[in-house]
Amino acid sequence: MKRIVFLDYVRVFACFLVMLVHACENYYGAPGSTDMAGPMSFLANETDRLWVSVYDGFSRMSVPLFMIVSAFLLVPLKEGLSAMEFYKRRASRILPAFLLFMILYSTLPVLWGQIDSDTSLTDLSRLVLNFPTLAGHLWFIYPLISLYLFIPVISPWLTKASAKEERFFIYLFLISTLMPYLNRFFGEVWGQCFWNEFHMLWYFSGFLGYLVLAHYIRVHLDWSRSKRLFAGAALMTSGAIWTILSFYIQAVPGELIPTPTVELGWSFCTINCVMLTAGTFLLFSCIKRGTTPRIIADISNLSYGMYLMHIFWLGLWVGVFKTDLDLPTAIAIPVIAICTFISCYATAKALAMIPACRWMAGLGSPSLQGAFKTPEGALPG
Repeated sequence: MKRIVFLDYVRVFACFLVMLVHACENYYGAPGSTDMAGPMSFLANETDRLWVSVYDGFSRMSVPLFMIVSAFLLVPLKEGLSAMEFYKRRASRILPAFLLFMILYSTLPVLWGQIDSDTSLTDLSRLVLNFPTLAGHLWFIYPLISLYLFIPVISPWLTKASAKEERFFIYLFLISTLMPYLNRFFGEVWGQCFWNEFHMLWYFSGFLGYLVLAHYIRVHLDWSRSKRLFAGAALMTSGAIWTILSFYIQAVPGELIPTPTVELGWSFCTINCVMLTAGTFLLFSCIKRGTTPRIIADISNLSYGMYLMHIFWLGLWVGVFKTDLDLPTAIAIPVIAICTFISCYATAKALAMIPACRWMAGLGSPSLQGAFKTPEGALPG
């Protein structure tokens, strides 16, 4: 299978943005929180407010970009591929390394005192239910698995649907992305109440909308390169400004604020985040290269393993640049993200060079190693 070059660039970019997001969270987590923001947020000063808003707000496209990449490659199912075969391939691709890192995040932090033995045992006992205490970033795997489970269900419709029918779905999805704002300012809408969370557009909302959007772009969007550049730049710029300001306006330095409140506009399925993501994806789709540069392809292939391990490295670099050196926020956040990114790549690359350890670098089970020369071998989602 021939690589789709621009998707490799998207993966590398989105992988770095994930680390930039989590570097930022060390600057607005409430006292006593871990490397990621907890239920309450606290900004120490106006400088932190500004740079967290800019860096983190712009980076909120990271998760949706991964979802679009997966959908772009996997939807609809290839002819002749059964649902069970698809599930087996996806499970072999993501579960071995995922389960390993669930265990590592539940145990290794005991060695340096980040969690105690009771927390470790509790995390281990709950692994079948949810991610460990210090691995909040692994939330992403669960909706990703959900999308994988749903792909064989929606594939027959996408195979037959017209562009107009897919646009109708996307329109309803876009309306659903307004609901976080409607709920904030108008309360419960469209059937929501304390005994019913399944509102009118429930089945058109969430990451499924990105899946259909990705298929529409790949199959039905026939815009010229110049039109993609213009529309992509307009959507990305307006979406970024909205997303950045949504945090900046609500964040008040020196005050404890509930994280869901201050992050209202940072939800991945809000209209502004869709604009930011779709615009950026359109811009990347304008890349016209015959082959992917070796370093980009290499990072792309290792991006899943880098994502899984990055919180381990992130804490180290936060200690160096925020605590020990006390760099200015504007410099510290990107430097933490860059050092984390490089460290993760070096670690994943070293593991990938050992045949028995390739799966630990996120390259799937040994039986499927030959499949990871294709675009599907990179970060799933």
